[in-house]
Amino acid sequence: MAQAARRHDGRGAGELRPVKLTASFVRAADGSCLMEQGGTRVICTASIVAGVPRWRQESGLGWVTAEYAMLPASTAQRRPRPEGRPDGRSVEIQRLIGRVLRNVVRFDRLGAHTIYLDCDVLEADGGTRTAAITGAWVALAQAAAKGERDGRFAAGALRGAVAGVSVGLVGGRVLLDLDYAEDSAAEVDVNVAMTSSGRYVEVQASGEGRPFDGRQLEAMLRLARRGIRALLVKQRRAAGRKRT
Repeated sequence: MAQAARRHDGRGAGELRPVKLTASFVRAADGSCLMEQGGTRVICTASIVAGVPRWRQESGLGWVTAEYAMLPASTAQRRPRPEGRPDGRSVEIQRLIGRVLRNVVRFDRLGAHTIYLDCDVLEADGGTRTAAITGAWVALAQAAAKGERDGRFAAGALRGAVAGVSVGLVGGRVLLDLDYAEDSAAEVDVNVAMTSSGRYVEVQASGEGRPFDGRQLEAMLRLARRGIRALLVKQRRAAGRKRT
């Protein structure tokens, strides 16, 4: 039986790029992580701030929100810094990150506090939004543990972990964890976020070059689940948690 063709970087179809999560990367933050996935590197920090948005003040619940930005030299050509509001893509991605991470937070345990998750892309080589989700959870877990230790949060502020990965159809093949070269050539591009309990939080699927059917979607989701399970193990180790 012929061996399946290797990808341009030597990986098999279902292999992640090399992943490294370095916790406590930013000393001044309440939680932080340098997320490295292949050529993509994202600094994720978590900051605990007293108070919640005005619309949430009477609820007795805390809040978690996210911001995302690509640094000027994160891509081959310099990206201008946004003047005033972030660009539309950054707004979409930071909303995604916040929405995904809120799914594993018990807001009643945070008291009247907001956790800000800041994700800044140092180098972009595909999958920045999913890498930011994975790294931001490590920063969030550290901040939650710190808030519990110093009495700002009640115990059990997190109810699990969540990680994200990209998958796509490239040249008719289903591939896990697309880098930029693969992503730019993909006929179908899917971003998936899933919790440690095995439930989906987000599935963003786009037929960039052609429509896709249910069989192809399930094949892509199967690879995404495999990749996310591996990322969840790495997250837990980085955050120093025995279980998620």
